[in-house]
Amino acid sequence: MGIIANLLAGFALAQSSLFSPATAVTNPVVSIHYGKIQGTRSDYVSGVNVFKGIRFAESTAGSGRWKKAPSPSNWTGAGSAGSSIEGDEDCLFLNVWTPENFTETSAYPVYFWIYGGRFTGGSGSDLTYEGSGLAKQGIVVVTINYRLGSLGFLAHPDLSAESAHNASGNYGLMDQIAALHWTKENIQHFGGNNSHVVIGGQSAGAGSVLDLVYSPEAAGLFVGSVAESGARAPHDPMTGKAQGASYLSSFNITNLSQARNASVATILGTGSISQMDTLFEGTPFEKVSAYMEPPLFRPTIDGYILPRTYEATLSGNNRDESGASPNPGVNLTTYNTSNSAIFGPMGLEDTFVSLFPASTDLEASNQTNNFYRNQSLISAWTWANTWLSGGAKSNVYTYYWTHAPPGQNSGAFHGSEISYAFHNMPWGTTLMGVMLNWTSTDYDIANTMSAYWINFIRTGDPNGGNLTRYLVAQQYLCDEY
Repeated sequence: MGIIANLLAGFALAQSSLFSPATAVTNPVVSIHYGKIQGTRSDYVSGVNVFKGIRFAESTAGSGRWKKAPSPSNWTGAGSAGSSIEGDEDCLFLNVWTPENFTETSAYPVYFWIYGGRFTGGSGSDLTYEGSGLAKQGIVVVTINYRLGSLGFLAHPDLSAESAHNASGNYGLMDQIAALHWTKENIQHFGGNNSHVVIGGQSAGAGSVLDLVYSPEAAGLFVGSVAESGARAPHDPMTGKAQGASYLSSFNITNLSQARNASVATILGTGSISQMDTLFEGTPFEKVSAYMEPPLFRPTIDGYILPRTYEATLSGNNRDESGASPNPGVNLTTYNTSNSAIFGPMGLEDTFVSLFPASTDLEASNQTNNFYRNQSLISAWTWANTWLSGGAKSNVYTYYWTHAPPGQNSGAFHGSEISYAFHNMPWGTTLMGVMLNWTSTDYDIANTMSAYWINFIRTGDPNGGNLTRYLVAQQYLCDEY
């Protein structure tokens, strides 16, 4: 199973007619497994149909909280697709973009996207993930919602006890798997090839992608995966049942009945659980509270959905994320103090100082970036070798994104690559909430980057056409770095 394409900028393709204004087309009605749904045309690109707000599972509110979501009920009539819902327990909807004039024999490759947001926020309806640009080029795009925060990732001894699998904590992953099953059952009605689904995601979505790669419950539901700003070394942290019990106790909740009757606002609160209890268990950073703060709730090894960790897995990074920044704002005093707090408890402070010495504020700032950027690159090298040495059945590709979108001072920030890969820049002036003014260079980069992504989605290999060829991950990383 492959994990993603390679980079990036500087190789301009001819500007295509992708961004011509949308024109009126027939709004199709599609019969899916549970009833009929009416779509509409894309607001942004001609030749694309969109189906939004399709229910793939019923609400989990009340007695269904922290359980596998029920399959949708059948409906009659042709429902009009609405918009995805965010911030509601009844949130299990998905969206589909497909080339117009599709038929059930079109067999377009499918790109199934999982949004990021630290497992606490986000929505499949975010304009950042608008799929018209890829659909125009012959890809069926699916974006989904899944349960977040403690609703999606609370592990608890009582929840495990009531489970037939003695497992709890991965309800958000269950939602993603349910949406994949929906895709397997229904996507051919939208012109998609249900035997050629590639899953993708960014940040927490990338972590989800890598969880699904290892989950036996997702086996056979996809053929490849794209993980943007994915898992890092050391191992991504896992929340355990003890932390979940402490969390509910912080609200004076003593049993599951109370927990299921509590309001969504209460359950999604912060409680008083110590963040120290949620750090990087099973790694050298386990007792080091000064090293990065992971999300309070995220997937856990439950022996069922996720039987084992994905190790030091990582597929691609951006230059200015995870501690790196064009202006990290670190002076020499802060640099020495913070790194002593991180590496001192592990007995590695002297080693760190020898590798990243600094004697001025400028050097401290530069070395901060050097450390975090090197961590990204070494993580990629470690992941690629671990994956390949473990008997990977296909080539593995990795990337390192260094282009800074225009009109901002955060550099190649976390998520800055998404609109380039989706090729959807013209209809959004913001990316991850940052106001931008796209240039011709950005459009050229998007042409190139999305071409790599599309090649990978279609064939499992990002290379093809007139694109500069990139090697498999092990060779690329060793040669380049």
